[in-house]
Amino acid sequence: MSAVILLLLGLGAMAAGYFVYSKFIAEKIFQLDPDFKTPAHEFEDGVDYVPTNRYVLWGHHFTSVAGAAPIVGPAIAVIWGWAPAFLWVVFGTIFFAGIHDSGAIWASVRNKAKSVGALTGDVVGTRARSIFMIVIFLVLLMVNAVFAVVIAGLMMNFSSAVVPVWGAIFVALIIGQMIYRRILSLPVVSILGVVALYALIGIGPSVPIQMPDEVGAMSGNAVWILILFGYAAVASLLPVWMLLQPRDYINGLQLFIGLIILYGALVLLNPTLVAPAFNNDVPDGTPSLLPLLFVTIACGAISGFHGLVSSGTTSKQLNKETDVRFVGYFGAVGEGMLALAAILAATAGFATMGDWEAMYTAFGQGGVNAFVEGGAFIIHNGIGLPEATASTLLTVMAALFAGTTMDTGLRLQRYIFQEWGEIYQQQWMKKPSIATGLAVGSCLVLAFGAGGADGSGGLIIWPLFGTTNQLLAGLTLLVITVMLVRLKRPMWFTLAPLCFLLVMTILALLLQLRTFWNDGNMFLLVLDVVVLIAAVLVAMECAAALKRSRADIAVQHDQP
Repeated sequence: MSAVILLLLGLGAMAAGYFVYSKFIAEKIFQLDPDFKTPAHEFEDGVDYVPTNRYVLWGHHFTSVAGAAPIVGPAIAVIWGWAPAFLWVVFGTIFFAGIHDSGAIWASVRNKAKSVGALTGDVVGTRARSIFMIVIFLVLLMVNAVFAVVIAGLMMNFSSAVVPVWGAIFVALIIGQMIYRRILSLPVVSILGVVALYALIGIGPSVPIQMPDEVGAMSGNAVWILILFGYAAVASLLPVWMLLQPRDYINGLQLFIGLIILYGALVLLNPTLVAPAFNNDVPDGTPSLLPLLFVTIACGAISGFHGLVSSGTTSKQLNKETDVRFVGYFGAVGEGMLALAAILAATAGFATMGDWEAMYTAFGQGGVNAFVEGGAFIIHNGIGLPEATASTLLTVMAALFAGTTMDTGLRLQRYIFQEWGEIYQQQWMKKPSIATGLAVGSCLVLAFGAGGADGSGGLIIWPLFGTTNQLLAGLTLLVITVMLVRLKRPMWFTLAPLCFLLVMTILALLLQLRTFWNDGNMFLLVLDVVVLIAAVLVAMECAAALKRSRADIAVQHDQP
């Protein structure tokens, strides 16, 4: 099958989702009000609460939720064939991710920009909030610890990416000053930022920076991880307009240019999908497609981490409530487009079926490497860009997205500690510097305590990320659904995805439980049981909260 046909089908469906479905959701379900005073205006402080141009905020939101996950998940899931991955990405983006992400922003904005964890206590109950906060902490711990390992690995393996990845930070600092001091108009600043970023990508192969394999008593990989957490700690404390927003905005523009290059090369080359639509000859040890597909591809279809970003940083910067549709739903569409690119690169970016099978020798293979190698093959043969430059372009794209997610993730983890300080009346924990120290410390304990000297401890619990993340998405949809019931609005548009996610998550946890038992991995076995209990409790809380809300409405209706 031609990859171009799949590209057009995917992009066409997502466009229809944004222009038709999201318009219906925004106007009829969420009933977005352009005159509603958002928390960004109500609590404006120039640090966390900053009314922001919707295009700049979209860039922050999109690149924060994207990260490397919409590349890694789909590029692993194609081991089952391209058709299941394609269908879940497309329909997951339209009917799951879009309403989940925009709904989380809307729910938070309507409740003084509270995070979805804190909001759960008000909407569902304190017991659900306790479950939610534990799940949120686990997800953020996994994301921050693992993405540090991913970026460090890219820095070690692709020395040509070091200059553009770190140079992008200085570009963002300059861009931030230009935007918020109104030195230049946004279009001019955007052009200058993108030109600077691509100039760095062009320079990268000529100025490779290679970290030594050993630096004193530490590995080069561990040194990169420490540097990354040091940077993320500083970034989490700076005002959002100074680094986080402009960095994410420029990276968002860079992604779309990268996608245009990749998609354009794909159209010109018109390669054939060498991978099967449904792979009936998967390698030994590959788990069943159902339910693992729906937790392997999270970002790119639906991801609980998006709810944390939506209610953690995005809701504090929303200028008008009507911007929810563009920032939230179109942010999900942007991620779906990236996931679609990953699927095409990982299935049409190989010369033969044999080359593809050599990449996918076991479950978990592929990922970023398949995306970079397959995408570079398409770009090189499609538009003639040198393969080394194409590889650098795609590597930088993956590293920058992982970096922006880590920036936001650590800031969100700081918010969690501050919210715990608020809930349990621990004033010392509410201080930003102390909360940031606790966030970094917990990540480093996992990275180096569980992983040893190389700092790869986050990878130990990564097998449970997909299920924990989807449980988090279910909790977010629960909050949105209960709010809709209380407002006497249709709830099925969020309740149906909620029920589907809970069923798939519980099935996946049970399947993984058997795997961990067979492997004798008691640590993950115990952690799986904890998450499974949380999932069951969430299901019970869903039923109880919805029953209470409907009963309250019935009482109000019966009263004269």
